[in-house]
Amino acid sequence: MEVPGFKAAAVDAGIKYKDRLDLGVIYSRASCTPAAVFTRNLVKAAPVLDSIGLLSRCEAFRAIVVNSGNANACTGDRGLEDCKKIRKRAADLLNCKEDEIFVASTGVIGAFLPMEKYLNGLEKACNSLSGDGLLKVSEAILTTDTRPKVAVREIDNKGSIIRVFGMAKGAGMIGPNMGPPQATMLAFVLTDAVIDREFWQKTLEEAVDSSFNRITVDGDTSTNDTVIGLANGNARNQVIDGYGELSKAFSSALFEVLQSLSEQIVMDGEGATKCVRVVVKGAATEEEARLCAQTICNSPLVKTAFFGEDPNWGRILAAAGRSGATFQQDEVDIRIGNVLVVEKGMAVGKEAEEEAAKQMKKHRFCVEIFLNAGKSDYSMLTCDLSTEYIHINADYRT
Repeated sequence: MEVPGFKAAAVDAGIKYKDRLDLGVIYSRASCTPAAVFTRNLVKAAPVLDSIGLLSRCEAFRAIVVNSGNANACTGDRGLEDCKKIRKRAADLLNCKEDEIFVASTGVIGAFLPMEKYLNGLEKACNSLSGDGLLKVSEAILTTDTRPKVAVREIDNKGSIIRVFGMAKGAGMIGPNMGPPQATMLAFVLTDAVIDREFWQKTLEEAVDSSFNRITVDGDTSTNDTVIGLANGNARNQVIDGYGELSKAFSSALFEVLQSLSEQIVMDGEGATKCVRVVVKGAATEEEARLCAQTICNSPLVKTAFFGEDPNWGRILAAAGRSGATFQQDEVDIRIGNVLVVEKGMAVGKEAEEEAAKQMKKHRFCVEIFLNAGKSDYSMLTCDLSTEYIHINADYRT
Protein backbone atom coordinates (compact mmCIF):
# COMPACT_ATOMS: atom_id res chain seq x y z
CA MET A 1 0.00 0.00 0.00
CA GLU A 2 1.60 3.25 -1.16
CA VAL A 3 0.90 6.98 -1.17
CA PRO A 4 2.81 8.76 -3.95
CA GLY A 5 5.70 10.83 -2.63
CA PHE A 6 5.90 9.08 0.75
CA LYS A 7 8.41 6.47 1.90
CA ALA A 8 8.46 4.54 5.16
CA ALA A 9 10.29 1.87 7.11
CA ALA A 10 10.07 0.05 10.44
CA VAL A 11 12.66 -1.82 12.48
CA ASP A 12 13.10 -3.83 15.65
CA ALA A 13 14.99 -1.36 17.85
CA GLY A 14 14.58 -3.32 21.10
CA ILE A 15 12.85 -0.40 22.83
CA LYS A 16 10.70 -2.75 24.90
CA TYR A 17 9.71 -5.84 22.99
CA LYS A 18 12.11 -8.43 21.64
CA ASP A 19 12.00 -9.55 18.01
CA ARG A 20 9.17 -7.28 16.92
CA LEU A 21 8.91 -4.01 15.05
CA ASP A 22 8.80 -1.04 17.44
CA LEU A 23 10.17 2.00 15.60
CA GLY A 24 8.88 3.51 12.37
CA VAL A 25 9.70 6.43 10.10
CA ILE A 26 7.42 8.08 7.54
CA TYR A 27 9.12 10.49 5.14
CA SER A 28 8.08 12.73 2.26
CA ARG A 29 10.45 13.95 -0.45
CA ALA A 30 8.46 17.18 -0.66
CA SER A 31 7.43 19.49 2.16
CA CYS A 32 4.01 18.65 3.57
CA THR A 33 1.14 20.79 4.78
CA PRO A 34 0.37 19.61 8.34
CA ALA A 35 -2.80 19.21 10.36
CA ALA A 36 -3.00 17.67 13.83
CA VAL A 37 -5.03 17.18 16.98
CA PHE A 38 -3.83 15.97 20.37
CA THR A 39 -5.14 14.72 23.68
CA ARG A 40 -6.92 17.20 25.93
CA ASN A 41 -5.66 15.33 28.98
CA LEU A 42 -3.90 17.83 31.26
CA VAL A 43 -1.09 15.29 31.59
CA LYS A 44 0.57 15.31 28.18
CA ALA A 45 3.49 13.18 27.06
CA ALA A 46 6.75 14.81 25.92
CA PRO A 47 6.18 14.09 22.20
CA VAL A 48 2.73 15.69 22.39
CA LEU A 49 4.16 18.84 23.98
CA ASP A 50 7.00 18.86 21.48
CA SER A 51 4.62 18.54 18.52
CA ILE A 52 2.31 21.26 19.78
CA GLY A 53 5.27 23.60 19.99
CA LEU A 54 6.39 22.73 16.46
CA LEU A 55 2.95 23.33 14.98
CA SER A 56 2.78 26.78 16.54
CA ARG A 57 5.89 27.93 14.67
CA CYS A 58 6.34 25.73 11.57
CA GLU A 59 4.44 25.77 8.29
CA ALA A 60 5.75 22.58 6.68
CA PHE A 61 6.89 19.11 7.72
CA ARG A 62 8.69 16.21 6.11
CA ALA A 63 8.60 13.23 8.48
CA ILE A 64 7.10 11.38 11.44
CA VAL A 65 9.21 9.23 13.77
CA VAL A 66 7.18 6.94 16.03
CA ASN A 67 7.92 4.23 18.57
CA SER A 68 5.93 1.76 20.62
CA GLY A 69 6.78 0.20 23.97
CA ASN A 70 7.54 3.48 25.75
CA ALA A 71 5.24 6.51 25.95
CA ASN A 72 7.92 9.03 26.96
CA ALA A 73 5.25 10.45 29.27
CA CYS A 74 5.83 12.00 32.72
CA THR A 75 9.55 12.18 31.91
CA GLY A 76 10.07 15.90 32.55
CA ASP A 77 12.77 17.94 30.84
CA ARG A 78 14.68 14.82 29.85
CA GLY A 79 11.70 13.57 27.86
CA LEU A 80 11.54 16.82 25.91
CA GLU A 81 15.29 16.79 25.34
CA ASP A 82 15.06 13.25 24.02
CA CYS A 83 12.44 14.40 21.49
CA LYS A 84 14.83 17.08 20.30
CA LYS A 85 17.69 14.57 20.02
CA ILE A 86 15.48 12.29 17.95
CA ARG A 87 14.47 15.12 15.63
CA LYS A 88 18.07 16.29 15.23
CA ARG A 89 19.36 12.82 14.41
CA ALA A 90 16.48 12.15 12.01
CA ALA A 91 17.10 15.49 10.28
CA ASP A 92 20.73 14.55 9.70
CA LEU A 93 19.76 11.16 8.29
CA LEU A 94 16.91 12.48 6.12
CA ASN A 95 18.65 15.66 5.01
CA CYS A 96 15.94 18.00 6.25
CA LYS A 97 15.41 20.44 9.12
CA GLU A 98 14.85 19.14 12.64
CA ASP A 99 11.76 21.35 12.98
CA GLU A 100 10.19 19.48 10.05
CA ILE A 101 9.86 16.23 11.99
CA PHE A 102 7.10 15.03 14.31
CA VAL A 103 7.90 12.56 17.08
CA ALA A 104 5.22 10.28 18.54
CA SER A 105 5.33 7.55 21.17
CA THR A 106 3.07 4.97 22.78
CA GLY A 107 3.59 2.47 25.58
CA VAL A 108 4.42 2.48 29.28
CA ILE A 109 4.16 5.80 31.14
CA GLY A 110 6.97 7.06 33.38
CA ALA A 111 10.02 5.41 31.81
CA PHE A 112 12.79 7.19 29.91
CA LEU A 113 13.43 6.21 26.32
CA PRO A 114 16.45 3.90 25.85
CA MET A 115 18.13 6.45 23.62
CA GLU A 116 21.08 4.37 22.43
CA LYS A 117 18.75 1.65 21.16
CA TYR A 118 16.35 4.26 19.79
CA LEU A 119 18.96 6.18 17.80
CA ASN A 120 20.51 2.99 16.43
CA GLY A 121 17.09 1.84 15.29
CA LEU A 122 16.37 5.27 13.83
CA GLU A 123 19.46 5.06 11.64
CA LYS A 124 18.48 1.62 10.39
CA ALA A 125 14.95 2.79 9.58
CA CYS A 126 16.06 5.95 7.77
CA ASN A 127 18.47 3.89 5.67
CA SER A 128 15.80 1.43 4.57
CA LEU A 129 12.93 3.70 3.49
CA SER A 130 10.76 2.42 0.65
CA GLY A 131 7.47 3.24 -1.02
CA ASP A 132 5.82 0.11 0.33
CA GLY A 133 6.94 0.51 3.95
CA LEU A 134 3.74 2.01 5.38
CA LEU A 135 2.22 -1.32 6.38
CA LYS A 136 5.35 -2.15 8.36
CA VAL A 137 5.00 1.13 10.27
CA SER A 138 1.37 0.24 11.02
CA GLU A 139 2.74 -2.90 12.71
CA ALA A 140 5.51 -1.07 14.58
CA ILE A 141 3.09 1.26 16.41
CA LEU A 142 1.09 -1.58 18.00
CA THR A 143 1.18 -2.36 21.72
CA THR A 144 -1.63 -4.59 23.03
CA ASP A 145 -3.34 -4.48 19.63
CA THR A 146 -3.83 -7.87 17.98
CA ARG A 147 -3.66 -6.55 14.42
CA PRO A 148 -2.71 -3.49 12.34
CA LYS A 149 -5.36 -0.94 11.46
CA VAL A 150 -5.22 0.77 8.06
CA ALA A 151 -7.71 2.35 5.65
CA VAL A 152 -7.46 4.05 2.26
CA ARG A 153 -9.80 5.93 -0.03
CA GLU A 154 -9.21 7.25 -3.54
CA ILE A 155 -10.73 10.36 -5.09
CA ASP A 156 -11.19 10.57 -8.84
CA ASN A 157 -10.14 14.09 -9.83
CA LYS A 158 -10.98 14.36 -13.53
CA GLY A 159 -9.17 11.17 -14.37
CA SER A 160 -6.28 11.52 -11.91
CA ILE A 161 -6.31 9.92 -8.48
CA ILE A 162 -5.89 11.58 -5.07
CA ARG A 163 -5.20 9.13 -2.26
CA VAL A 164 -6.07 9.42 1.43
CA PHE A 165 -4.40 6.78 3.60
CA GLY A 166 -4.60 6.29 7.36
CA MET A 167 -3.11 4.01 9.98
CA ALA A 168 -3.94 3.80 13.66
CA LYS A 169 -3.13 1.91 16.82
CA GLY A 170 -5.24 1.46 19.89
CA ALA A 171 -6.86 -1.33 21.87
CA GLY A 172 -6.81 -0.12 25.48
CA MET A 173 -6.63 3.22 27.27
CA ILE A 174 -9.15 4.33 24.67
CA GLY A 175 -11.48 7.17 25.54
CA PRO A 176 -10.26 9.79 23.07
CA ASN A 177 -10.89 13.45 23.74
CA MET A 178 -8.85 15.25 21.14
CA GLY A 179 -8.87 18.77 19.86
CA PRO A 180 -6.68 21.30 18.13
CA PRO A 181 -3.22 21.84 19.57
CA GLN A 182 -3.87 21.96 22.88
CA ALA A 183 -6.05 9.91 22.05
CA THR A 184 -3.28 5.43 24.00
CA MET A 185 -4.31 6.13 20.48
CA LEU A 186 -2.15 7.18 17.55
CA ALA A 187 -3.24 7.82 13.97
CA PHE A 188 -1.38 9.14 10.95
CA VAL A 189 -3.12 10.33 7.79
CA LEU A 190 -1.17 10.76 4.57
CA THR A 191 -2.42 12.26 1.34
CA ASP A 192 -0.85 13.38 -1.92
CA ALA A 193 -3.41 16.19 -2.23
CA VAL A 194 -2.62 19.88 -2.54
CA ILE A 195 -4.64 21.38 0.29
CA ASP A 196 -5.01 24.69 2.08
CA ARG A 197 -3.66 24.38 5.64
CA GLU A 198 -6.59 26.10 7.34
CA PHE A 199 -9.10 23.87 5.55
CA TRP A 200 -6.94 20.78 6.22
CA GLN A 201 -6.87 21.53 9.95
CA LYS A 202 -10.58 22.32 10.14
CA THR A 203 -11.55 19.20 8.19
CA LEU A 204 -9.31 16.95 10.28
CA GLU A 205 -10.78 18.34 13.50
CA GLU A 206 -14.33 17.72 12.26
CA ALA A 207 -13.51 14.21 11.07
CA VAL A 208 -11.82 13.33 14.39
CA ASP A 209 -14.78 14.67 16.36
CA SER A 210 -17.15 12.49 14.32
CA SER A 211 -15.02 9.35 14.54
CA PHE A 212 -12.25 8.91 17.15
CA ASN A 213 -13.98 11.15 19.69
CA ARG A 214 -17.05 8.89 19.45
CA ILE A 215 -15.41 5.63 20.47
CA THR A 216 -14.45 4.15 23.80
CA VAL A 217 -12.92 0.92 25.03
CA ASP A 218 -12.41 1.75 28.70
CA GLY A 219 -13.04 5.51 28.93
CA ASP A 220 -9.42 6.34 29.78
CA THR A 221 -8.13 9.35 27.85
CA SER A 222 -4.44 8.82 27.18
CA THR A 223 -1.50 11.15 27.72
CA ASN A 224 -0.31 10.45 24.16
CA ASP A 225 -3.41 10.53 21.91
CA THR A 226 -2.34 12.04 18.59
CA VAL A 227 -3.64 12.35 15.06
CA ILE A 228 -1.21 13.84 12.55
CA GLY A 229 -2.02 14.53 8.91
CA LEU A 230 0.55 15.26 6.18
CA ALA A 231 -0.35 16.41 2.66
CA ASN A 232 2.59 16.45 0.24
CA GLY A 233 0.88 17.87 -2.88
CA ASN A 234 2.23 15.14 -5.16
CA ALA A 235 -1.15 14.89 -6.96
CA ARG A 236 -0.76 18.47 -8.24
CA ASN A 237 -4.50 19.03 -8.07
CA GLN A 238 -6.26 22.35 -7.81
CA VAL A 239 -5.89 23.53 -4.20
CA ILE A 240 -8.50 21.98 -1.94
CA ASP A 241 -9.70 24.97 0.05
CA GLY A 242 -13.25 24.22 1.17
CA TYR A 243 -15.03 25.24 -2.00
CA GLY A 244 -16.35 23.06 -4.80
CA GLU A 245 -16.94 19.37 -5.35
CA LEU A 246 -13.31 18.33 -4.86
CA SER A 247 -13.33 19.71 -1.32
CA LYS A 248 -16.54 17.81 -0.57
CA ALA A 249 -15.05 14.62 -1.98
CA PHE A 250 -11.87 15.04 0.08
CA SER A 251 -13.81 15.68 3.31
CA SER A 252 -15.93 12.60 2.66
CA ALA A 253 -12.88 10.42 1.97
CA LEU A 254 -11.11 11.65 5.11
CA PHE A 255 -14.17 10.95 7.25
CA GLU A 256 -14.49 7.44 5.80
CA VAL A 257 -10.84 6.68 6.53
CA LEU A 258 -11.05 7.87 10.15
CA GLN A 259 -14.42 6.18 10.66
CA SER A 260 -12.96 2.90 9.46
CA LEU A 261 -9.91 3.25 11.72
CA SER A 262 -12.03 4.13 14.76
CA GLU A 263 -14.26 1.09 14.23
CA GLN A 264 -11.20 -1.13 13.86
CA ILE A 265 -9.92 0.15 17.21
CA VAL A 266 -13.15 -0.73 19.01
CA MET A 267 -13.35 -4.14 17.34
CA ASP A 268 -9.80 -4.81 18.55
CA GLY A 269 -10.46 -3.51 22.07
CA GLU A 270 -8.49 -5.32 24.75
CA GLY A 271 -10.29 -8.59 25.42
CA ALA A 272 -13.35 -7.44 23.49
CA THR A 273 -15.88 -9.91 22.12
CA LYS A 274 -18.58 -7.40 21.16
CA CYS A 275 -18.73 -4.15 19.20
CA VAL A 276 -21.80 -2.17 20.21
CA ARG A 277 -23.23 1.01 18.74
CA VAL A 278 -25.10 3.04 21.36
CA VAL A 279 -27.50 5.61 19.94
CA VAL A 280 -29.23 8.18 22.13
CA LYS A 281 -32.24 9.75 20.45
CA GLY A 282 -34.53 12.59 21.40
CA ALA A 283 -32.33 14.34 23.96
CA ALA A 284 -33.01 17.93 24.97
CA THR A 285 -29.66 19.13 23.55
CA GLU A 286 -26.78 17.61 21.62
CA GLU A 287 -24.52 17.99 24.66
CA GLU A 288 -26.97 16.03 26.80
CA ALA A 289 -27.20 13.36 24.11
CA ARG A 290 -23.40 13.11 24.12
CA LEU A 291 -23.21 12.90 27.91
CA CYS A 292 -25.85 10.20 27.98
CA ALA A 293 -24.17 8.10 25.27
CA GLN A 294 -20.72 8.43 26.88
CA THR A 295 -21.99 7.46 30.32
CA ILE A 296 -23.73 4.36 28.99
CA CYS A 297 -20.75 3.36 26.83
CA ASN A 298 -18.27 3.71 29.70
CA SER A 299 -20.37 2.04 32.39
CA PRO A 300 -18.60 -1.09 33.67
CA LEU A 301 -21.96 -2.58 34.57
CA VAL A 302 -23.35 -2.03 31.08
CA LYS A 303 -20.19 -3.31 29.42
CA THR A 304 -20.05 -6.47 31.54
CA ALA A 305 -23.72 -7.10 30.69
CA PHE A 306 -22.74 -6.89 27.00
CA PHE A 307 -20.03 -9.49 27.66
CA GLY A 308 -22.52 -11.76 29.42
CA GLU A 309 -25.09 -11.26 26.64
CA ASP A 310 -27.51 -10.16 29.34
CA PRO A 311 -30.21 -7.65 28.25
CA ASN A 312 -30.01 -5.93 31.63
CA TRP A 313 -31.75 -2.75 30.52
CA GLY A 314 -31.91 -1.46 34.09
CA ARG A 315 -28.17 -0.78 33.97
CA ILE A 316 -28.61 1.17 30.75
CA LEU A 317 -31.45 3.25 32.14
CA ALA A 318 -29.60 3.89 35.40
CA ALA A 319 -26.51 5.08 33.49
CA ALA A 320 -28.67 7.44 31.44
CA GLY A 321 -30.20 8.77 34.64
CA ARG A 322 -26.83 9.76 36.15
CA SER A 323 -25.39 11.14 32.92
CA GLY A 324 -26.60 14.70 33.35
CA ALA A 325 -29.19 14.44 30.59
CA THR A 326 -32.66 15.71 31.51
CA PHE A 327 -35.64 13.48 30.79
CA GLN A 328 -38.66 11.83 32.39
CA GLN A 329 -38.01 8.18 33.18
CA ASP A 330 -41.58 7.21 32.28
CA GLU A 331 -41.01 8.54 28.75
CA VAL A 332 -37.95 6.42 27.93
CA ASP A 333 -37.94 3.56 25.42
CA ILE A 334 -34.99 1.19 24.87
CA ARG A 335 -34.24 -1.20 22.02
CA ILE A 336 -31.55 -3.87 21.98
CA GLY A 337 -30.96 -4.97 18.42
CA ASN A 338 -34.41 -4.59 16.88
CA VAL A 339 -36.20 -5.62 20.06
CA LEU A 340 -38.12 -3.15 22.22
CA VAL A 341 -37.30 -4.10 25.84
CA VAL A 342 -38.40 -0.91 27.63
CA GLU A 343 -41.47 1.17 26.86
CA LYS A 344 -42.40 4.26 28.82
CA GLY A 345 -39.73 3.44 31.40
CA MET A 346 -40.98 -0.09 32.14
CA ALA A 347 -40.14 -3.62 31.00
CA VAL A 348 -41.95 -4.90 27.94
CA GLY A 349 -41.75 -8.45 29.22
CA LYS A 350 -39.79 -11.68 29.51
CA GLU A 351 -40.26 -12.72 25.88
CA ALA A 352 -38.80 -9.41 24.68
CA GLU A 353 -35.73 -9.89 26.89
CA GLU A 354 -35.25 -13.41 25.56
CA GLU A 355 -35.31 -12.09 21.99
CA ALA A 356 -32.91 -9.29 22.95
CA ALA A 357 -30.50 -11.84 24.45
CA LYS A 358 -30.42 -13.56 21.06
CA GLN A 359 -29.48 -10.23 19.44
CA MET A 360 -26.64 -9.82 21.93
CA LYS A 361 -25.04 -13.10 20.86
CA LYS A 362 -23.96 -11.34 17.66
CA HIS A 363 -20.47 -9.83 17.47
CA ARG A 364 -22.04 -6.49 16.53
CA PHE A 365 -25.38 -5.08 17.60
CA CYS A 366 -27.03 -1.74 18.40
CA VAL A 367 -28.62 -0.31 21.54
CA GLU A 368 -31.03 2.61 21.10
CA ILE A 369 -32.21 4.81 23.95
CA PHE A 370 -35.16 7.08 23.16
CA LEU A 371 -35.28 9.82 25.78
CA ASN A 372 -38.26 11.56 24.14
CA ALA A 373 -37.15 14.87 25.65
CA GLY A 374 -36.14 16.79 22.52
CA LYS A 375 -34.73 16.45 19.01
CA SER A 376 -30.99 15.83 19.52
CA ASP A 377 -29.28 12.52 18.76
CA TYR A 378 -25.78 11.15 19.38
CA SER A 379 -24.12 7.83 18.64
CA MET A 380 -20.96 6.13 19.92
CA LEU A 381 -19.15 2.83 19.52
CA THR A 382 -18.08 0.80 22.52
CA CYS A 383 -17.13 -2.79 23.32
CA ASP A 384 -17.80 -5.19 26.13
CA LEU A 385 -15.66 -5.55 29.25
CA SER A 386 -14.37 -9.09 29.51
CA THR A 387 -12.26 -11.06 31.96
CA GLU A 388 -9.45 -10.95 29.40
CA TYR A 389 -9.35 -7.12 29.68
CA ILE A 390 -8.57 -7.51 33.39
CA HIS A 391 -5.74 -9.95 32.72
CA ILE A 392 -4.18 -7.75 30.02
CA ASN A 393 -4.12 -4.64 32.17
CA ALA A 394 -3.25 -6.30 35.45
CA ASP A 395 -0.12 -7.74 33.83
CA TYR A 396 0.74 -4.84 31.48
CA ARG A 397 4.02 -3.81 33.14
CA THR A 398 4.94 -7.14 34.72
